Amino acid sequence: MENGLDSQSTAHPEGAARQVAQLERMVQISRLLSSTLDLDQLLQLIIHTAADMVGSEAASILLEDRRTGGLSFVAATNCSAEDLRCIEVPVDYSIAGTVYKTGEPVIVDNASVDPRHYGEVDSHIKFQTHSVLGVPLQVRSRNIGVLEAVNKCEGACFSPDDVEILLTLASQAAVAIQNAKLVSELREANARLAQVDKIKSDFLSIASHELRTPLNIVMGYAAMLREDAAGSLSEEVEGVLRGATRLQGIIKSMTNLTYLESGVPQLRLERYLLQALVEEACKEWRPLAAGKHLTLRESLPEMPIYVNVDVAKVNTVLNNVLDNAVAFTPPDGCIEVAIRPHTGMVAVSVADTGIGIPEVELERIFEPFYQVEDHLTRQHEGIGLGLSVAKSIVELHGGRIWAESVEGHGSRFSFLLPVRWGDHADG
Repeated sequence: MENGLDSQSTAHPEGAARQVAQLERMVQISRLLSSTLDLDQLLQLIIHTAADMVGSEAASILLEDRRTGGLSFVAATNCSAEDLRCIEVPVDYSIAGTVYKTGEPVIVDNASVDPRHYGEVDSHIKFQTHSVLGVPLQVRSRNIGVLEAVNKCEGACFSPDDVEILLTLASQAAVAIQNAKLVSELREANARLAQVDKIKSDFLSIASHELRTPLNIVMGYAAMLREDAAGSLSEEVEGVLRGATRLQGIIKSMTNLTYLESGVPQLRLERYLLQALVEEACKEWRPLAAGKHLTLRESLPEMPIYVNVDVAKVNTVLNNVLDNAVAFTPPDGCIEVAIRPHTGMVAVSVADTGIGIPEVELERIFEPFYQVEDHLTRQHEGIGLGLSVAKSIVELHGGRIWAESVEGHGSRFSFLLPVRWGDHADG
């Protein structure tokens, strides 16, 4: 056997060299095909390689159109794809359709006398087809289209060697085309999802912001009405407060989800009076606290303290920590918000007389979706994002947040912010 191969190589050295060159070219093309995910670039690579390797005047690719059941041009060397995309090639009455239906190569030496030749293509692009070699593009034994070489150079006929070359190229090209189409479809789907996700996030952000103010008004008036209500009216007011409280929890969840899904945000820093920031947050939460018979008070230093923070995001921190305190403090309890110096920074703390947190849970309460109560038996609403979001915002400002608690005797949540003591508004 070895002697036979040696003698054949010696007898046909030019043929053997040509085969080696073709194999090397095919290996190079295979690498390019497997590394190219841009569909248009890939299609151009395939048709120009096909025309070059079989020595044809032109080459083209037609892919199945599942909407119409026909074949559509997606690339051609002798004209732009846009010129051909308007032409639908029928499967039943065309050379390409025959290749597509049978899954077998087809050679046509004289297209002018072959009834399968679809002359509308030539008429449309002012071209004359003489000879055609078509091979199927197959993925997992399923035909997805056709690769054609048109007009063998110098009037010659396509040979069995040309068929083998084009089949080898087509087998690799089909997989590459399918992968590129999947990547393209995935990118389009991701773009649509991103657009939908932005619409959803914008809605959540706007809705939670716009609902908060009227809700606080409802809760404030309901709390006042309860003081004067008696009998059945008192029960009805309590029902209003319970519904408003539930709505407040929904708004909180919307705000937290918006922040969580926004990724790592950019801070919009501005110089702001910290006392004012705390007072605004307490004013917003006082009606809800009153609705639960809770006392909410502030302990603030007289000296103005200015911080360079993203006001909206620090307000979210205060809201989330206050929400936690109100939720876990039983009626007739007390919540105190304080500001105090802390090793070159300023600490804002929210202390409550609530149910407290087990010591083993203190390190985990800032984890996303973590809740101290068992999800099957818990009595308090929420999805466990508030403290996690608060931690992210505080750390984004260069501070830190922590909790101190004695189970059954309340908790204190504190967070640090950079500050310049004695910095006045006119300084």
